[in-house]
Amino acid sequence: MPSLTLDRLIALTRELMHIPSTENRPEERARCFDVCRRQLEAVPGIEIREYESRGFASLVAGAQGVEVPGILMVGHLDVIEHPDVAVYQSSMHDGCLWGPGAGDMKGQCAIMMELFCELHRQFPGISLGIALTSDEERGGEDGVRFLFEEVGLRCGLAMVPDGGSIHRVTVEEKGILQLKLHVAGQEGHAAAPWLRPNALVTLFRSLVRLVGRFEAMQDDSPDHWYPTCVPTLCNTANRTINCIPGEAEAIVDLRFPPPHTVESLLATVRDIVGADVKVEPVATAPATRLSPDPLYLEITERITGTPAKLVRASGGSDAWFMAKYDIPVVLSSPVVGNLHREDEWMNLESMALYHRICEQFILEKLRPMAE
Repeated sequence: MPSLTLDRLIALTRELMHIPSTENRPEERARCFDVCRRQLEAVPGIEIREYESRGFASLVAGAQGVEVPGILMVGHLDVIEHPDVAVYQSSMHDGCLWGPGAGDMKGQCAIMMELFCELHRQFPGISLGIALTSDEERGGEDGVRFLFEEVGLRCGLAMVPDGGSIHRVTVEEKGILQLKLHVAGQEGHAAAPWLRPNALVTLFRSLVRLVGRFEAMQDDSPDHWYPTCVPTLCNTANRTINCIPGEAEAIVDLRFPPPHTVESLLATVRDIVGADVKVEPVATAPATRLSPDPLYLEITERITGTPAKLVRASGGSDAWFMAKYDIPVVLSSPVVGNLHREDEWMNLESMALYHRICEQFILEKLRPMAE
């Protein structure tokens, strides 16, 4: 790749990274879309369609008159919430770009936009689309799901650079079950705990039982292909140091492979926590099997000299919303690390390599479609 192209990728990624486009900052998500729209509008012959579902925007672009692109590149512009907004910056050292969003997934969005603009300028009317959403970190219901289930978006093949790596193409993703656990009780004085059941204690005990049950399911599979349960949030409305809280709630994040299902694990959780704990699903996704294109694997080996491996992943992505319509999905990425941390990173050499692999794949895949 010419260094000028990599420089543009880095500059666009850093511009996006400096925008804290989190769930609770709709104005910042809008700023991200402004940046992307400016990039895409500069290309002749492009049609841009914009949508919104429950306050979360999406953007779909492609050649005018092409309703179902042969290849659709799909990414999300939202990032997770960090307590200190000052961390949404970037730095470059040790061959990597560092900061929230570098690898999940503003770097990948920059690559996709650069490829989209480059190829549409070179090949006007090419059957290549791009879809950008802003709610993947909260489940994708108002982004990719909305686009495919309610808008009716379709494509021949989807590229989702939100998992895997250069030589690791994801073919299976665990299912997701995120739950809110709620315990209602009565407030009381902390000096007399025998007078009132403590909602927080009830919740803690249920969490201990729940985590213990899932820890017992662990095995020695190298890719941790077993169900997991992670408490991520715990809260009570009480703000008085000597008051027994009247209610308490927690969020738990479950990931699971087949043969487990959302329904079977929901029943398991309710049985473990007991009747005193109300269990409410927040976000769900089934375990998913993907169908990557053999040509992508061939091109990866041709360019890098190393065969690509088909892998299973504990993390989830928006890919399942497309896979349910039997759309082949290529789920791979540049080399990234420390995802969802302040020191998230993307390797710059792999950024250039991923761009090259995707460019070659798109050209070879779409050439026979155009003939």
